[in-house]
Amino acid sequence: MTNINSYLIFNGNCREAMTFYRDCLGGEIYFQTIGESPMAGKLPAEMKESIMHATLTAGDLKLMGSDMCPESGLVKGNSVSLLINFNSEEEARTTYEKLSAGGEKDHPLENTYWGALFGELTDKFENHWMFNYERNQNNN
Repeated sequence: MTNINSYLIFNGNCREAMTFYRDCLGGEIYFQTIGESPMAGKLPAEMKESIMHATLTAGDLKLMGSDMCPESGLVKGNSVSLLINFNSEEEARTTYEKLSAGGEKDHPLENTYWGALFGELTDKFENHWMFNYERNQNNN
């Protein structure tokens, strides 16, 4: 495993929060709105300006976030996810199976439009995990 990043979930104020964090911590920020993504046609038009994905990078610090709040809303326990970036597909699949034991496979590992293997689960302690393996990472 290369790292674990915090992934914060917001209910419409991701841009404001991530800008605040950048102002406090320094660094560079990247935003992708829902309207800029392939998901634009699948979600309500009023979500077009919502943030699908944001990354704040300051040295070795990487903080990520999104406005992709679950329909149930934000409750204690679902506003932060642990995102693990893997060095190999095998490592991602093995770890996914281990961490999902006794928990819920919320989003099975699958190939994505952004070229990664991605999935999500909630472990038996009710912590949310996101799994990511960038297939082209060795081609850089």
